[in-house]
Amino acid sequence: MASVPSPYQTHVPLPSHPDEKSPIAEPQIFVVPIHIVTHASQLPAEFLEPSSERQIVIGFDCEGADLCRHGALCIMQLAFPDAIYLVDAIQGGEMLIKACKPALESSYITKVIHDCKRDSEFGIKLNNVVDTQIAYSLIEEQEGRARSSDDYISFVGLLADPRYCGISYLEKEEVRVLLRQDPKFWTYRPLSELMVRAAADDVRFLLYIYHKMMAKLNERTLWYLQFRGALYCRCYCVNDNNYADWPSLPPVPDNLIVEGKAPEEEILSVLDVPPGKMGCIIGRRGATILLIKESCNAEILIGGSRGPPDKVFIIGAVKEVRKAEAMLRGRMLDL
Repeated sequence: MASVPSPYQTHVPLPSHPDEKSPIAEPQIFVVPIHIVTHASQLPAEFLEPSSERQIVIGFDCEGADLCRHGALCIMQLAFPDAIYLVDAIQGGEMLIKACKPALESSYITKVIHDCKRDSEFGIKLNNVVDTQIAYSLIEEQEGRARSSDDYISFVGLLADPRYCGISYLEKEEVRVLLRQDPKFWTYRPLSELMVRAAADDVRFLLYIYHKMMAKLNERTLWYLQFRGALYCRCYCVNDNNYADWPSLPPVPDNLIVEGKAPEEEILSVLDVPPGKMGCIIGRRGATILLIKESCNAEILIGGSRGPPDKVFIIGAVKEVRKAEAMLRGRMLDL
């Protein structure tokens, strides 16, 4: 744990009764320290040593310069009920990241994150993730407000939704402007007060949102949340062995199998795109890929500059994924 008092603090909302399924409970607001971590000894023992006897839930995010498989990881944010830890990957280096790896890959620690697609990198295979972006869409579907397969809510939009937080996050746009002006924003040291505040803001609401969402999810959508989260963690990760070295996907619970029929499982398909053919897939101003997305109930993600540039990732039900594959391959054959 951090031995030196932190000069930084923030407010963290937590449910009044986290063990009760009460989505309307008013939050309690706690003032917690923000610790800047440069050595593993500054992190909680229950994080560094995952255990079935001490299973915990934390908020998680990361920041970097052009954060992708070729970018630089700068900060990992960890939100606990009593503190926020900003793991400084630049000052702490590879040794610090390796110390965090067992926790991030552990099934005993639930990582609550908004949009996990680009965070399973740098040799880390995220496991046991609750993605609030996926959860939001599943709850909308569960409550009869269907969204398209790739119509995902932003973190700012989620915070603004009165069912979850109902707050405005104007500082996020301020940081986005700075990042557009200087992509190396997160690499500078020492961390400025703005950097500390922005990093903490990205995780300090996650535990409260998690409890609100868990109170809404039924057993079926909860399984889909776990399953899709596992698939999305693999997205953008180049893998030559069909993810055989990744944690297994969550099995269908017995209570969801009715008269021998189980919920339709989803898959992740990765298509290799020949040189010079990505333009055929995307089309002028994205018209072609948009048409394919509208024709298939599956999410289609282009590697692009922030992922493998020669690959397309497709996530969805098997039938819809195969349909998308056929349409994409057809476009690759076009002259």
